Amino acid sequence: MLLRQFRSFHVRHFPDDMERLIEYFAVFGGLGWEIDVDQPLESLIVTHILDNYGHLYNEICRRATDDPSYHRLLSAVAVGDRRMHSAFKRSHMSETKGGQALNYLRDSGILEMEYSREAPPVRDYPKQKLKREIARHRISHKMRFTSPFLRFWFYFVAPLHREIETGRYEKLLERFAERRQAFTGRVFEALSNLFLERMQQEDPIVEAGSYWDRQVEIDIFARTASGRVIIGECKWTNHKINKSELTKLLAKCETIELEPDVVAMFCKRGFSKELEQMKGSALELYSAKDFEWLLQGVTPGELIRGYAPATS
Repeated sequence: MLLRQFRSFHVRHFPDDMERLIEYFAVFGGLGWEIDVDQPLESLIVTHILDNYGHLYNEICRRATDDPSYHRLLSAVAVGDRRMHSAFKRSHMSETKGGQALNYLRDSGILEMEYSREAPPVRDYPKQKLKREIARHRISHKMRFTSPFLRFWFYFVAPLHREIETGRYEKLLERFAERRQAFTGRVFEALSNLFLERMQQEDPIVEAGSYWDRQVEIDIFARTASGRVIIGECKWTNHKINKSELTKLLAKCETIELEPDVVAMFCKRGFSKELEQMKGSALELYSAKDFEWLLQGVTPGELIRGYAPATS
């Protein structure tokens, strides 16, 4: 769904700057309205979203209900690590209530699941006592929004609904300025996973997504039909990525005793000369400008078929 939304992101024209397109998509992707990417992003947030708060709120409540606890859960997923148990805790919901809310939000098409690939701890013998931190750890699946716009809404808008209702937008815009990089980074990670899947034509990916356990988190962990393991890191920052990021990623692999066949690194602005010199069959490097490949054959007139509020 995310790839379809990105390929049909309805803008007045495609900008030459893919960084800008990704940043605007992180806010408006799936909304279904034409966006003029020549306008400042903050201005578009005001005119398209905040000034239309009442209409959008009613449309979202139609799908998510107006139950405050459901909205708290959605905000917890938007700003947190997306793990089910931590989202339930952050939104002050019991496991039972949280499970009911999650099922409803999945059925309504707002959230979808990303399942953990963490294996349970192995005992050397049946009655072996595990260390406390291992015994207390709970394997948890993650939740993710089905469109970038819905995540933006519950990340920035829903927590400040009282201010926005009265036309006070300053706090939201301040928060967005402070968290813009990290917020966009989540969407960039999802697009990077899709980019990698589309790139592997001769040896298609059969298992993809991120990996997390009690020790590490890896942005991309994929297996191909031939059994090759691809791991990846995604960085949405204004500086070039250097070799130290590769070293950190390989250290994570050692922690979970994983030997990757290919490392794929994705970033916003490019890589250091040292890292570029290491590029080869075992190290693939991609920056935001490479994502133009995902848009081949797409015209600005195509319509989004994701979340589109009624306009009547």
